[in-house]
Amino acid sequence: MRDGKVPVVPKLVDTTIRLLGQEPLESALPTSALLELAAVLDRAGFAYLEVSGGGVFDAAVRRGVESPWERIRAIRARTTTPLALAVRGRFLVGSRPVGRELARRFFASAADSGIDVFRLHDPLNDADNLRDAADAIRAAGREFDAGLLYGSNRHEALVEAARRLPEIGAARIILHDPAGLLQPHRAGELVAELREVAGVPIGLYCQGAGGNALAAAIEAGRAGAELIACTVYPVALIVHRVSAEAVATAFAGMGLDPQIDQDVLWRAAEIVDEYIGDMPVTRLVPRISVRASQRRIPVGIVSAVDAQLRAHGAGGRLDEVLDEIDRVRGETGSPPLAAPVGQIVASQALVNVLGANRYGTILDELRDLVVGRFGRTPAPIDAGLRRAVELLGDGDVDDDEPDLDALRESAHGLAASEEELLLLALFGAEAEPLLHSIRQRTSGEPTLGGGGVDQERAARIRELVQIVQESGVDEITIEEEGMRVSVRRAAETPAHGPVEPVAASTSDEARAAPAPSNGLVRIESPMVGTFYRSPQPGAPPFVEVGDPVSPGQTLCILEAMKLMNEVKADVEGIVRAFHVRNADPVEYGQLLLELEPLNGRPLDV
Repeated sequence: MRDGKVPVVPKLVDTTIRLLGQEPLESALPTSALLELAAVLDRAGFAYLEVSGGGVFDAAVRRGVESPWERIRAIRARTTTPLALAVRGRFLVGSRPVGRELARRFFASAADSGIDVFRLHDPLNDADNLRDAADAIRAAGREFDAGLLYGSNRHEALVEAARRLPEIGAARIILHDPAGLLQPHRAGELVAELREVAGVPIGLYCQGAGGNALAAAIEAGRAGAELIACTVYPVALIVHRVSAEAVATAFAGMGLDPQIDQDVLWRAAEIVDEYIGDMPVTRLVPRISVRASQRRIPVGIVSAVDAQLRAHGAGGRLDEVLDEIDRVRGETGSPPLAAPVGQIVASQALVNVLGANRYGTILDELRDLVVGRFGRTPAPIDAGLRRAVELLGDGDVDDDEPDLDALRESAHGLAASEEELLLLALFGAEAEPLLHSIRQRTSGEPTLGGGGVDQERAARIRELVQIVQESGVDEITIEEEGMRVSVRRAAETPAHGPVEPVAASTSDEARAAPAPSNGLVRIESPMVGTFYRSPQPGAPPFVEVGDPVSPGQTLCILEAMKLMNEVKADVEGIVRAFHVRNADPVEYGQLLLELEPLNGRPLDV
């Protein structure tokens, strides 16, 4: 109890699933493991699970395999805890601001897919930029938590935004420190001040190396924060977040027990550790981390600038560019260096340093920031920079609000659902490989157009396999019109060592075995024969490791006495591993390959 007031017992929010879906951990766990992890975290007692956000959508579009909407629905099917989505204000999950209609349709689709809470922040802390999104969230019947970004060095602007956010429907205000700048004592002071000013519950999302994030979370809890974001221990270690295990224990010891099941947390940590326990996941080095902390610049920005300089043969100019980032930031109104504005400021600083003159080239995105297309900046724009931008004119500026119906027509069937149309509207051509991949695995078209496969004879072989499976007969042989086929029951045969890692799915011909604990689907041989990965010598394989496959798609061929029998997929998935080599003889029941099931087809329009 502080100052005679009843202490606030904080609730914890888990961000593990979101962090594992974005850089630098985006490929560390397969989807099957993420879904298992979500089911475990569902039992821990969190206020909600934050499962997606702009970084997750970016990563999904870049990988081009699995829709981020599909993943949300798959998690929703396995959990009862409320799910949350982190949104960049008018930017939604992209890098350009959008208009009211696109925002309305985005939030409606997210709610339909299973999102209960939207953590919504504006990159400039401009409360007016959140009004349309707040209206759309209310229309969808979901909760709106307003994020305030720490790091603009404009305290009065932060407080003024906190005062206005409850007016537009914020259920609570989340103090968000994306750059790891918030010191513990300041966290406690700000939480207390924001509670007083806004009159709504306050939460904290923070990060920081050397235990700073945990200390800030504890001080925020002491000051009355009602929501603290955290993640399981191995993820917290890698990306410098608040450990759920540590903060839950600390609060319990302070008499502020958040009622989190520690045994469940350690089980979740074990799942993550299976995949990243021995991996050097983070590419950051102390030189980068120290500069980021010293300069008060997000470590991701420092790392990206360093990589760009080295690519240009200018690795020794990092400090020069970091100095320029500070200058550009001040000239553009002191915005927080959060995505996507932080990347815009850093890119312009890099151009200024490597170019012949400062602002000899002005990026389109920086021009948009200066002229106000992104909203009001915390401080005034430098007059000289504003004049330089005005001399360039408006340039080719796209409208905020694309005509979605026209976009659907121009996509020529590429966007077959509302959610796919939204990906196309938000990411443009970058989303096309992902949408092509989805179309491929949902079309149901066979990939081997007949290719010499005798379907009638294949049916006869399947009949023989069924006879062997359902009877006590160990072997059966038939001879007919020059064809001799033997099917025999084989003892359990150890599979050959895996050739490549990939995802797997079952087939019509293959006996569908129960999915093992790793979540992969086993494709086993339905007969004795020879395994071939391609329809004929010299032809490309039917599938490679990493390929998405759809039901009915051919995975391989088994040859028995000159008869080619296709093995097809029964489920949507990704090829994860082959366990036999091309032209290997195989026994009945032998493991051929494994698929990682995908989360189901996209929603229809």
